[in-house]
Amino acid sequence: MRISLALAVAALVAACSPAGRQASAVPPAAAPVARNADGFPQPDRPVARIVASEWSSGPSRDAADESGQLIRGLGIAPGMAVADIGAGSGYHTLRLSPAVGPKGVVYAEDIVEAYLSGLKREAERRGLKNVRIVVGTADDPNLPKGAVDRAVLVHMYHEITNPYALLWKLAGSLKPGGQVGVIDLDRPTTRHGTPPALLKCEFEAVGYRQVSAATMQGGVGYLAIFEAPKSRPKPADIQPCKAPPEG
Repeated sequence: MRISLALAVAALVAACSPAGRQASAVPPAAAPVARNADGFPQPDRPVARIVASEWSSGPSRDAADESGQLIRGLGIAPGMAVADIGAGSGYHTLRLSPAVGPKGVVYAEDIVEAYLSGLKREAERRGLKNVRIVVGTADDPNLPKGAVDRAVLVHMYHEITNPYALLWKLAGSLKPGGQVGVIDLDRPTTRHGTPPALLKCEFEAVGYRQVSAATMQGGVGYLAIFEAPKSRPKPADIQPCKAPPEG
């Protein structure tokens, strides 16, 4: 009896510990997983709605050197092909363009065509000939296969309605050894952020490997970097991650 009681107490302590509040994949024995027609799981956490074409004002992001930190963190260099997923009004696209130079390319992708129309006009006004406009969908960025060196998702991951499907299809567009950089705030998705543990869990569920994660300077969030999967799981084998409790 004492041994059983001790085991019960130990289990309760573990569940209440910080480690017990980490994001984790839903075990197969749990309730049936909701999946789309292609077999990809739906996220087991809230998805934030799209609220604007730009996360914050340009001056505050410029002061924090957000683009510079992103470019240096991902080792973006001339000649690279970079995909700006959820490009919006193009804050980062317009800064990535000179970073990759005339021999590189920036794929500016978004699902809101009105945002891309404005970005296309601005890129043409600036004479940025290496910017390619791409209209994606909620579960597919529609990028060329095996063509992308780096992909960035900035302050928008929490707005992706089908993250597992999108990450799986994005992986098919990355070159071997390609990397994905995500900038977001460390707070619940209901408050337009993504807890780092949840982000890591969802990427790893699709086969990505986390390379690094660090807080950025200037209060713009954290930067997490993932390497492209060497192989992708079957959609039906992907298990969704459960977000850690809020609070």
